[in-house]
Amino acid sequence: MTEPCCIVIGASHAGAQLAVSLRQQGWEGRILVIGDEPFLPYNRPPLSKTFLSGEKHVDDLLIRPEAQYEKVGIEFLLGQRVVEIDRHNKTLTLSHGEIFNYDKLALTTGSRVRTLDIPGSDLRGVLYLRDINDVEQIRHFIGPDKKAVIVGGGYIGLETAAMLCKLGLAVTILEAGERILNRVTVPELSAFYTRVHNEEGVQIETDVDISGFGGQDRVQEVQCKDGHVYPADLVIIGIGVVPNTELAEAAGLVVENGIRVDAHCLTIDPDIVAAGDCTNHHNPFYQCDLRLESVQNAMDQAKVAAATLCNKAIQYNALPWFWSDQYDIKLQIAGISSGHEELVLRGEPESGRKFSVFYFRQDKMIAVDAINSPQEFMIGKQIISKGLKVDKIMLADSSVSIRDLLQ
Repeated sequence: MTEPCCIVIGASHAGAQLAVSLRQQGWEGRILVIGDEPFLPYNRPPLSKTFLSGEKHVDDLLIRPEAQYEKVGIEFLLGQRVVEIDRHNKTLTLSHGEIFNYDKLALTTGSRVRTLDIPGSDLRGVLYLRDINDVEQIRHFIGPDKKAVIVGGGYIGLETAAMLCKLGLAVTILEAGERILNRVTVPELSAFYTRVHNEEGVQIETDVDISGFGGQDRVQEVQCKDGHVYPADLVIIGIGVVPNTELAEAAGLVVENGIRVDAHCLTIDPDIVAAGDCTNHHNPFYQCDLRLESVQNAMDQAKVAAATLCNKAIQYNALPWFWSDQYDIKLQIAGISSGHEELVLRGEPESGRKFSVFYFRQDKMIAVDAINSPQEFMIGKQIISKGLKVDKIMLADSSVSIRDLLQ
């Protein structure tokens, strides 16, 4: 009798954690992780920061060294793409035709960049930032006195702008909305980051409608519908990501803005779990369906999915949290602020670089954004997780210790 085989599709944060957690939960059979990049699973957050700057190298990004996987018998098949899942016969087919049998399957396929298909988008120097190969291409266009244009004022665009500015480039951010971070945060935070980036020398333009990119063999300018032109030696497009759900959908799994999973990270197929950016789950904290793009969610879901494959009923019940590093600023976010009815500011966002924003719905704290305020982040996380009541007047008073609110 052959040993059972679990195949993990996607050598991502979730894929790496799921494979290791499988062993920790008692899976004794074969574990094979298939990834379409030629690298072991690596940390993506540093890509737009220390890896782009050259401070870190590929080996520094690895989530775990190869020896740790080998020690617990986890195999990798890298640089390969799965093109079909046959649920009836429990097989996978790779792009070159090789077929693998599985007993259990985990989908940790992550997400990919949303692309911009306009004239000139295929010019050299018009790039995205999602993986190691992207950063290595970007480096060819970096140099003193170079002009970089970032299309998109979300977190990835702002982080990239901060690092390029630090490397000596003249940076312009072009945002289609009325403010940067328009879809993910409140005007107060947008105004703060606009001020900070302006202070660092970054030019931010909002309500910009881009029509195309100009240049001969490489990009030289960004063209807008109102006739405005921005010179550019490098363009980085950061307009969001799309979940990689095509495999799951073709296999007949339920896909609704992500692969639909239950509280145990199980799909409609009892032998297939999914975790990470590619999934959509019902979040018990907010009583709504969420697809989260965060390392924390990927890791937490992966642990639950591994337990499910080992017939251990653990439910996913983690409060979402995120972070962003720009210049000397660390933003830490706990919870989801959308749908808030009231906010409380602690500190002065108009000056300095340290403050927090607390979000409430029906007098219940649902989220916190903490700028260079780790204690406010940790306390806020506790308040949200435990459903504690707080005095909003005391919360807004930065002379009152945040810890006193827990008394």
